[in-house]
Amino acid sequence: MDFSGFDIAVVVLVALVVLVLFKGIKTIPQGYNYTVERFGRYTKTLSPGLNLIAPFVDRIGAKMNMMEQVLDVPSQEIITRDNAIVGVDGIAFYQILNAAQAAYQVAGLQNAILNLTMTNIRTVMGSMDLDELLSNRDAINERLLRVVDEAAHPWGIKITRVEIKDINPPANLIESMGRQMTAERNKRAQILAAEGLKQSQILEAEGRKEAAFRDAEARERSAEAEARATQVVSEAISKGDVQALNYFVAQKYTEALGKIGTATNSKIVLMPFEASSLIGSLGGIGEIAKEVFRSEGTTGAQRQAARPPVVRPSEN
Repeated sequence: MDFSGFDIAVVVLVALVVLVLFKGIKTIPQGYNYTVERFGRYTKTLSPGLNLIAPFVDRIGAKMNMMEQVLDVPSQEIITRDNAIVGVDGIAFYQILNAAQAAYQVAGLQNAILNLTMTNIRTVMGSMDLDELLSNRDAINERLLRVVDEAAHPWGIKITRVEIKDINPPANLIESMGRQMTAERNKRAQILAAEGLKQSQILEAEGRKEAAFRDAEARERSAEAEARATQVVSEAISKGDVQALNYFVAQKYTEALGKIGTATNSKIVLMPFEASSLIGSLGGIGEIAKEVFRSEGTTGAQRQAARPPVVRPSEN
């Protein structure tokens, strides 16, 4: 089948139109932005969806991922302020906000972010002591995020998070820290034990003080009672009541004999020569007891008449 010149021209024209359409229509997937360059110069940024560009004049420059991305920070050795060497690794999250700046302001965006993060990790953590590194990880992450985000802002990106994953001190340093922790715990245990002993001694001393005070008070009351009893006996004697004197003497004899009999080193008890007076005194005690239980209507003269004669101690 022979084709005329017109047929060939139509075919060429259709192919040219298809090529023009293929070069001028661009479909951008969700989460990406494409930059457009005209004769090598940036002109605009294509957003997700169907876009038209000038064919054979414009071309796609950089395809930028606008979603949040993660960048693994490899482990590196850090020398702390107190000259401890520790291995540190981390992770960084970032998101491109301006595709043109991320494409044309820095060459090798991920490599730039990685080196910037590692450098600031050495700077921030190298200005701290080892104890601060191990106990203030949140503060380190916050400081790193602020510094790295500020440095990467001209690149059209946002550093959303910087996290320190692991801090690995040397083995000998870990062993030393373990011994230090054990010593600190032993110290606290000894302090607690000493505080407990101190409190027990204080309570014991307070108990002895209270007991001594109670004993002194009891002796004072006993002395007051003894003085009162002596006063009563003295008043009774001054009134001519000799039985009260017999009662008082008998009581003292009884107490003295009781102490002699209960002594552990006494096997033989020697009675005093005046022991017969004790019997008379006991008789007086019996009479006094009888008088106590008599009716209150008995007169003093009747009581005096009812009393038996006083038993005198025998001299033989």
